[in-house]
Amino acid sequence: MKLKFTKMHGAGNDFVVIDAINQDIDFSTEQWRKLGDRRFGVGADQILVVERPLEPGCDFRYRIFNSDGGEVEQCGNGSRAFVRFVSEKGLTDKRSIRVQTMAGIIEPRLEDDGSVTVDMGAPVLDALAVPFDNTGLAGQPEGRDTLWPLDLQLHGAGHTVLVSAVSMGNPHAVQVVEDVDTAPVAELGPQIEHYPRFPKRVNAGFMQVVERNYVKLRVYERGAGETLACGTGACAAVVSGIRRGLLDSPVRVSARGGELSIAWAGEGQPVYLSGPAVTVFEGEIDL
Repeated sequence: MKLKFTKMHGAGNDFVVIDAINQDIDFSTEQWRKLGDRRFGVGADQILVVERPLEPGCDFRYRIFNSDGGEVEQCGNGSRAFVRFVSEKGLTDKRSIRVQTMAGIIEPRLEDDGSVTVDMGAPVLDALAVPFDNTGLAGQPEGRDTLWPLDLQLHGAGHTVLVSAVSMGNPHAVQVVEDVDTAPVAELGPQIEHYPRFPKRVNAGFMQVVERNYVKLRVYERGAGETLACGTGACAAVVSGIRRGLLDSPVRVSARGGELSIAWAGEGQPVYLSGPAVTVFEGEIDL
């Protein structure tokens, strides 16, 4: 079939966005994988699908597929691309919308300056609910957070890292590093993603604290590898940093593809994610 799509990005985190309201979409895992392939398809970190809502009071349903073809719960940068897409395509005339996701309802808002702010909801801080199996594991308290040891391999030797386990609708393991540019993301990222105590796999965040309101961040994403930015990863990193007593809200997050702004008032409160969302091009592909 001929599929119409839009290519977008948020701080370099790139997406194929599909209108499934005006197109019939019923793809296999292999077709999603082909669409996300950078050599044989369009190429993207995630594929975002716009559908009619299934829940009352929502404007749209938002589905997310990683480039490996697997469907996931949430994508923060993608949610900003989502609201710009439905606005530019005339699917809504609202500046603020309610969107149904696998992880719950989010409320992205198109700002007057062209940026997009998303209410990402309150973070999940209970380890078992992330989910992270901490059975029999001794955590290390730091501030209001608990750091969990992961036994990994680095350069062929045993290596232990301490991570915060946070869910922003999808699971994250956040560690603090001295220098994000030299952090062994390519070596440790896959090990953390598939660490057996994370039953749904996990996104691995590597955060360098520069100032109390400024961090640098790299994220090895579950099912996508390292991306130029990760919205939920930025949220999880800032939540971890605030709970550890290292950061004060709001926090500027510098990713390799651009900058994001994260605000969080503390436990039980929603996390607000702000940043750019840009349309790159439109096209059609045979799938």
